[in-house]
Amino acid sequence: MKDTIKREVKEWIKALGIGFILFILIRLFLFDNYSVIGQSMVPTIRDGNKLIVNKIGYFIGDIDRFDIVVFHANGEEDYVKRVIGVPGDTIQYQNDVLYVNGEPQDEPYLDQSKKQLLFDRLTGDLTVEVPEGKLFVLGDNRRGSTDSRHFGFVDIDDVVGEVGLRYWPIDDWEFSIK
Repeated sequence: MKDTIKREVKEWIKALGIGFILFILIRLFLFDNYSVIGQSMVPTIRDGNKLIVNKIGYFIGDIDRFDIVVFHANGEEDYVKRVIGVPGDTIQYQNDVLYVNGEPQDEPYLDQSKKQLLFDRLTGDLTVEVPEGKLFVLGDNRRGSTDSRHFGFVDIDDVVGEVGLRYWPIDDWEFSIK
């Protein structure tokens, strides 16, 4: 009887140990949890939202235009922004219309903000060429976002991953946020 209990305890300790190691590996290499602080991605993502970031996706695939990514902004902070330009793109905004390599692009995530404008522009006019190894990122709340217009291009190596799930608040639960 004593031997049976000892074996059972050992099995539980092994199972818990393996579970803990798997949790750490998944957290380090596959997915991470982020809490949003700030209003730069409103209305798509709001202050206090909790997100799951897919860290492995960019090891096997490319970062695409309009992905929402988390990246290391500096030593202490990570930012959440939308990718507008990838390496080699020429990005131009004229009269609040985005042109990528000369082609106009639809930005439905800005529709709500554009409706609230009376006379002014949301993004402002600009033209940039995205260098190799860099991204041009903007917040969806163009008037309240510190983004590539302010701090420049983001190194692709600083990207943590793509936002894959908003799980808080529960009413706003959403996979593959766009």
